[in-house]
Amino acid sequence: MKTILTAFALLMILSIDAQEFQGKAIYKTSRKSNFKISEDKNSGMDEKMQELLRKRMEKMNQKTYTLNFDKNRSTYKQEVKLDNPGAKLGASGVKILSLGGSGASDIYFKNLKENMYLNQTEIQGKRFLIKDKLPKHEWVLSSETKNIGNYTCYKASYTKEVESKKITMKDGQSKEEITKETVVTTAWYTPQIPLSNGPANYQGLPGLILEVNNGKKIIVCTEIILNTKEKIFIKAPEKGKLISQKKFDKIRKQKTDEMMEKMKGRNGLDLGNGINIKFGG
Repeated sequence: MKTILTAFALLMILSIDAQEFQGKAIYKTSRKSNFKISEDKNSGMDEKMQELLRKRMEKMNQKTYTLNFDKNRSTYKQEVKLDNPGAKLGASGVKILSLGGSGASDIYFKNLKENMYLNQTEIQGKRFLIKDKLPKHEWVLSSETKNIGNYTCYKASYTKEVESKKITMKDGQSKEEITKETVVTTAWYTPQIPLSNGPANYQGLPGLILEVNNGKKIIVCTEIILNTKEKIFIKAPEKGKLISQKKFDKIRKQKTDEMMEKMKGRNGLDLGNGINIKFGG
């Protein structure tokens, strides 16, 4: 099945090789939040408030992105939306702070031909330009299909072992526990658009990826526009300190740990991934 699909995609790519090929795809993202904070008299977080905070965090992760692409290059960028990431939730004074910014200024650029990406992003207002090789996912192809819009999509998946951080708060003290878990990422791609690309850092399949689900985050394509009359300009980002992904991850962890230490002493809690919860005030 894998050989047939790959051969079909290659034939389709050859058929469009002589012409200008470009387009854009719109993706909607959502993330499930399943954190739980142990109740105690100091946290002020009862079950009702936890549910309110969970819904607020999930809403913050409902975003819209645009993937502009040609045969070899693409940019993936969030649509700008005015919001107040530090808004309080009710009279309890629970406040969500973002360590890594809103992400609205982030640009994820790929060059499939050169097997590289550039990710323009920020940490606490400092801009970085991450340059590295595209991640290679060990996709396992399936003959299972489903329709997404007008496109017939095929299923593919890969498994990866990742570290999972669990943070609880009791008697005014936070406790962090790190465990390892196996995450299964499932994607649906369409050979009808013979482009080995997709949203965010997903690529490497014989067709454009229209949906991704890793159990926590879901990315779904809602609109595709091919070969628009108006020329789509795909430009690599240039702003920020040039750095590798490994070095950036190290800096981000350091900043998260620093924030965690600060929050321990002032009734706060860092949930990782740039999310911090502050109790009271």
